[in-house]
Amino acid sequence: MKEGIRKIFSEVPDTYELVNHILTFGMDILWRKKASQIAVGGNGNMWLDVCSGTGEMAVYLKRLAPKGTKVFACDFSFPMIQKAMVKKEASEITFIVSDINNLPFPNNTFDLVTISFAVRNINLDREKFIQALKEINRVLKPGGRFVAVETSQPKSKIIRKLFHVYISLAVKPIGQLISGSKSAYIYLSSTIPRFYPAEEFAEIIRQTGFGEVTFKRLLFGVTAIHRAVK
Repeated sequence: MKEGIRKIFSEVPDTYELVNHILTFGMDILWRKKASQIAVGGNGNMWLDVCSGTGEMAVYLKRLAPKGTKVFACDFSFPMIQKAMVKKEASEITFIVSDINNLPFPNNTFDLVTISFAVRNINLDREKFIQALKEINRVLKPGGRFVAVETSQPKSKIIRKLFHVYISLAVKPIGQLISGSKSAYIYLSSTIPRFYPAEEFAEIIRQTGFGEVTFKRLLFGVTAIHRAVK
């Protein structure tokens, strides 16, 4: 399954950001910026963005980073990292090709770890999901922050139904039309309706050794930002 996901993301780096912006009417940009603003509110100068993809969150972090802060970005897809490395701020970010389940860093390395719109992709099953979150916890220093922005499930049944209908009708055809990859957007559209509600995701985060877990819903709950402390 993991190799299948890696192959999917190798097909879409050139159009990945454009499709996201179109499908969310540009709101994914605002959501990442909001998450980055929440993320940087704390101490420490070692920051890591995991499952970084084309590096959007890493760039936002770098723009907000105090002088002397080191920003790392890792992803298991080399084509996605290649796309990230051509960004204007790329020379100030350390990019690494790495699987989130085996991060190449010692225990207690980072003051901040972020992940944006990729949590669904590590949710292969409950056990593997918890293992990935524990790996994030491992590389964080005690008191370090974990911030995740991800699609969620609106509390309102009506809004949730409308959200799922939109995903079903828009994500596959628009994603395929722009990217040329049918398999990528069949997969990506399937991950959104089955991801956890904000409360359940928060509880899973707690189970992996984090405390002070909070979340903020965005746009009627179709997205949520979770923050936790090791």
